[in-house]
Amino acid sequence: MIPLLSPEAARGPTAIALGSFDGLHEGHRRVIASVTRRAAERSLVPTVVSFWPHPREVLFGEARLRLDLPSEKLSLLQPLGIQQLVLVPFTRALAQFSPEDFVQKVLVQQLQAQVVAVGENFRFGAGRSGDIHTLQQLGGDHGIEVLVQPLLSDQQERLSSSRIRRALAAGELGQAAELLGRPYRFGGLVGHGRGLGRQLGWPTANLQVDGRKFLPLEGVYAAWAWLDHQRLPAVMNLGPQPTVDPTAPSAVEVHLLGRQLDLVGAELLVEPVALLRRQQRFENVEALVDQIGRDAQEAERLLASAAGVGVGQAPADEGGDGPQQQNP
Repeated sequence: MIPLLSPEAARGPTAIALGSFDGLHEGHRRVIASVTRRAAERSLVPTVVSFWPHPREVLFGEARLRLDLPSEKLSLLQPLGIQQLVLVPFTRALAQFSPEDFVQKVLVQQLQAQVVAVGENFRFGAGRSGDIHTLQQLGGDHGIEVLVQPLLSDQQERLSSSRIRRALAAGELGQAAELLGRPYRFGGLVGHGRGLGRQLGWPTANLQVDGRKFLPLEGVYAAWAWLDHQRLPAVMNLGPQPTVDPTAPSAVEVHLLGRQLDLVGAELLVEPVALLRRQQRFENVEALVDQIGRDAQEAERLLASAAGVGVGQAPADEGGDGPQQQNP
């Protein structure tokens, strides 16, 4: 796995792709590809440099949820030829840097940059006063080659991280995957629940997801659950429990279809595939249980169609251990 480093620990001299690259869509990948090509030609360390936390969190107190957390981004960057991900701590002091200060103190002194690639809408420096033309001028003063990639658009609008978030917020997983160029996934550690799912006959794994991660629309989903590289069919509830406990906070609960495994303490990765329905309050628990059964049947149908196999079958490498109880 490529390392996640501070600017002081970065290896140089570097060829840098500079930006947030949240979601790593095709536009981002083109910026990165321009860096890896030039790094190979000039024997530089191909590097992605981003700010953490998001500038708007520091300057305006806005919560900025991420499509990809830094730790998740490492596995996405490595196949692209990047050798290190460097996070520049964004502070109010850094926000006051002029464009000249940023180039001199960060790009030159800290990162030993010889090549910098950005998208054409890149802005930097105090009050976002610097643009690509500023960067090209200052880069020339310091012997830095600046590569600018145009923004990408399709027949609808510009390809952007905001557009991907809108698709996820609407529960449109197919559109989000198309824009990302890959399925959208999130993960976390399985913790102990309160046993409500088990009491209803549908035991669930209760996933503890990093609060900085962007999650899709609340609802019930057909999903794949990845455990130790095994892809398992599942149905996922994302949100509160309006029927059995209206005061409970929003949660991520995953029920494996056709499997009963002890998941407490395990790292589980979830890939929602299709929104089955929105959250709703039922007249009684019996009506809820009946609906969960229908949800499971529909999830199994959708996932079987997507995979082309019977989803209740154990993966070939799972072994022959007897079933155990999922986390209640």
